[in-house]
Amino acid sequence: MTTADVFGLHRTHLIGVAYRLTGSVADAEDAVQEAWPRFAKAEGVEDPRGWLTTVVSRICLDRLRSAAVRRETYVGSWLPEPLVTTPEDDDPLAAVVRSDGVRMAALVLLDKLTPDQRVAFVLHDAFAVPFGEIADVLGVSEAAARQHASRARRTVTGSTPPPRAALDEQREVLEKFLTAMVNGDIDAVLGLLHPDAVMIGDGGGKARTAVNTVSGADKVARFFLGLLRKYGYPEHRPVLVNGDLGMVMAAQGEVASRVTTFTVHGGKVAAIYDMANPDKLTHVEF
Repeated sequence: MTTADVFGLHRTHLIGVAYRLTGSVADAEDAVQEAWPRFAKAEGVEDPRGWLTTVVSRICLDRLRSAAVRRETYVGSWLPEPLVTTPEDDDPLAAVVRSDGVRMAALVLLDKLTPDQRVAFVLHDAFAVPFGEIADVLGVSEAAARQHASRARRTVTGSTPPPRAALDEQREVLEKFLTAMVNGDIDAVLGLLHPDAVMIGDGGGKARTAVNTVSGADKVARFFLGLLRKYGYPEHRPVLVNGDLGMVMAAQGEVASRVTTFTVHGGKVAAIYDMANPDKLTHVEF
């Protein structure tokens, strides 16, 4: 087996690691690509998967630290880049979205962590990487690596999103929800929203969406019904977004192109994520 063949065997795994670490499709693909020449030149690698995971994680850590600086001046909420697939897709990204850990709700939670905490937590809890290897990635002692993971775990405890609802349940709930929206039936909309529902938009100051998180069923319902009255019901294409049902909408009049996805829990819409920043949608076909 050639070096390229060995690398190819681990590509999907590496994309999954890099995307969960960075929340960026572009950064994940770049990190994996950057790891290839290093692997091609390496000699005597006994554990290619572990070696490549470490290299990709180091690259992602650098990108996370740079992103943390950029976010200080970011306009509005920050959402991960969406992974848009269809049930028929059979590529590395389609394989990655099968994991609960790349759901939009899960990635939003990871964004609360520092870069070092995120790397330690994801590598250990999601991919069972030993703390000794995590310490090498972070450039700290093994005890410090454990502490980063422990602090991350405390941050996310109690906020972990519920398991992904079956696609049939998602489809049934969303069809009812969208029908109620089109009909302007606020009571029906409210009945399909979780009381603590949230709507998070990411326009990055370059496209219109909610600048601040909209919280509570009543506010979320009135926000969307107001948009429908102003702009009408948008044409859309159903897709999977990070493995959950969502939609892709091309630019229509004053409304920018966007990808919107939902979290369904207990037969209700618990969260809506609206990604409109064009910089994060360059890999999406509209």
